[in-house]
Amino acid sequence: DRVLIRIKDLTVEKADEVVWVRGRIHTSRAKGKQCFLVLRQQQFNIQALVAVGQHASKQMVKFAANINKESIVDVEGVVRKAYQKIGGCTQQDVELHVQRIYVISLAEPRLPLQLDDAVRPEVEGEEDGRATVNQDTRLDNRVIDLRTSTSQAIFGLQSGICQLFRETLIRKGFVEIQTPKIISAASEGGANVFTVSYFKSSAYLAQSPQLYKQMCICADFEKVFCVGPVFRAEDSNTHRHLTEFVGLDIEMAFNYHYHEVVDEIADTLVQIFKGLQERFQTEIQTVNKQFPCEPFKFLEPTLRLEYREGVAMLREAGVEMGDEEDLSTPNEKLLGRLVKEKYDTDFYILDKYPLAVRPFYTMPDPVNPKNSNSYDMFMRGEEILSGAQRIHDPQLLTERAQHHGIDLEKIKAYIDSFRFGAPPHAGGGIGLERVTMLYLGLHNVRQTSMFPRDPKRLTP
Repeated sequence: DRVLIRIKDLTVEKADEVVWVRGRIHTSRAKGKQCFLVLRQQQFNIQALVAVGQHASKQMVKFAANINKESIVDVEGVVRKAYQKIGGCTQQDVELHVQRIYVISLAEPRLPLQLDDAVRPEVEGEEDGRATVNQDTRLDNRVIDLRTSTSQAIFGLQSGICQLFRETLIRKGFVEIQTPKIISAASEGGANVFTVSYFKSSAYLAQSPQLYKQMCICADFEKVFCVGPVFRAEDSNTHRHLTEFVGLDIEMAFNYHYHEVVDEIADTLVQIFKGLQERFQTEIQTVNKQFPCEPFKFLEPTLRLEYREGVAMLREAGVEMGDEEDLSTPNEKLLGRLVKEKYDTDFYILDKYPLAVRPFYTMPDPVNPKNSNSYDMFMRGEEILSGAQRIHDPQLLTERAQHHGIDLEKIKAYIDSFRFGAPPHAGGGIGLERVTMLYLGLHNVRQTSMFPRDPKRLTP
């Protein structure tokens, strides 16, 4: 008949109440006839005292002191006000005086990593000579690493990004769709696709829901979005590339100009940033304890620069690059720093990319055929969204596909979907893990992927 109380709800208002709590043994320390435990539940923890007396024998104190770390226990105890703030616990004003304790699940005595080491800032570890945990050890033992207060906060905030993305777009009149992930041709028109056996033939894992979003626009859905896995067979072992990530994708018909869509996407991201500031301060501060970072800055309305303006800023800073050359990663980061210095924003749009560096379905700029109606969005100097106005004329789409050397037979269903009347439309795809990483100022996308997949990692 016991009712379990959440650790985060154990406050001074509960003082002198007898409660049942379930938690993990984070630490234990025996001292004479007493044993001090720290019980943890997600990112919340509380000090629990087992002391010889009316409700606890010497054997019970000894039993409690010898329970392995990370074991799950049920504890009955009285909530008491603390004489002084309890450092190292989230519940600093109260402690739990234990009357009964039951082991629900016993952890093995030897842990592959210590949670206190896993949340220690690297600088602090270097200065004090104390242990920190490297990335491979974390990922090899991801189930334990995800228990840390930092990981709990990261993925709590990431959940918030998805929630705010959905909330904002549904409020704007968008419809959520689900698209196939097994497809007959490379959706981005390139070679970086995973081939899978499909009965007596081959198929591919989708690089993007791109083609299906567009087909839905042709089917008069007008505004659609989807949240789902995206697969890229790129042998890129960098801090920001994964072979599988979560895509937040948007597609929308427009009336007069593709900037209607650009503005809608930018506002959606701004609403996400504002929502994170308002609802997730605890998570942001928890991550900042281990990974200090300046608060994320953005403007309303969002800063939009043309590609040529970005190139001009880079040239002024001493970078040599051609007008139709794509941005390299170092130049992206440098441009981000230059934009931050000049405009004081971590989030901006780069518009009118050279047509030569964009996919086959990108609409050419009607004024300058060397440019395109395409755009990228950046956070802290790194790209988080790539988008464009799509070609909705089947003849022009056929010509551009041939120019890119794409087998027309493989994309016949895609091109045919525009033969029955297609409205002008545009959209883009956002990488969820990158948004989380860059908003929090983290240094590797694997920190924001729950079970990351890259060219060297397929487990756990």
